[in-house]
Amino acid sequence: MLAYLTKSIVGAVVVLLVMSFIVFGLQSIIPADPARAIAGPNAPLGTVEAMREQLGLNDPAVVQYWRFLLRLAHADLGTSVRTRQPVTDDIQQYLPATLELGLAAIALGVVLAGVMAALQFLIPGSGGIRLIMVGVGSTPIFLSALLLAYFFWFRLDWLPGAGRLVYRDFAGPTGLNVIDGILVGRPEVSVDALLHMILPALALALPIGIAVGRSLNGALHEVMRQTYIRTARGKGLSETKVLLRHGLRNAATAPLSMLSLQVRLLFGNLLVVERVFGWPGLGLYTVQA
Repeated sequence: MLAYLTKSIVGAVVVLLVMSFIVFGLQSIIPADPARAIAGPNAPLGTVEAMREQLGLNDPAVVQYWRFLLRLAHADLGTSVRTRQPVTDDIQQYLPATLELGLAAIALGVVLAGVMAALQFLIPGSGGIRLIMVGVGSTPIFLSALLLAYFFWFRLDWLPGAGRLVYRDFAGPTGLNVIDGILVGRPEVSVDALLHMILPALALALPIGIAVGRSLNGALHEVMRQTYIRTARGKGLSETKVLLRHGLRNAATAPLSMLSLQVRLLFGNLLVVERVFGWPGLGLYTVQA
């Protein structure tokens, strides 16, 4: 287990380094000028050049990237061009919203996976359910988010589809509005936060639930054909007890692995979903940065 965790952490670090190198390289070739953005569109050329020198933009790209890695090692991500404040402060501000939405999506995805796997396993000839799962699972995340927003917010007006909370002045101790509303004795805040979270969390949970549900269903069908399952049935255990005590326990490895993979893919989906629903988290911050 320790070797697996070590390998996963090292792999994640390598991926992040490669991604940072690619993003840094793209930023160096696009025509956008951070110095001009900071100084302002009407700033004199001398002011812009002074800002470029101050930011180190006149140095070679290799030197700039090495300086970035050194600052990253000291948790110094620089100053945001858009907000004019340290990026670490921005992350602390936007992280709770993303964390709350991500946790809600994972929890809802696990519930959907269990429901879908149970329907396929318990209902004979559930080809229609599998067809629906394949169709929904193959739908791009941005299209799923747009469809949910269009029908349940714009057309039916059943759920809020933009923002995170109607109580603009509310500031809780943890930044997690659902929990903070309970902690400070304002249940209406928790209810409103949950209502705002349903559509974006559902958009994120659909690919998680379908992928994990299909994996769980396949693993269950394989496990339930094993000899020890027939032995348990021969001892007089009900089908429900056989499924819960022996089936799910031994079939959990594959869906847990699939869940870990979906969690890794979650941040990329957050970029899209937060943009669609105007959710003030790291995903929206990254798109607007």
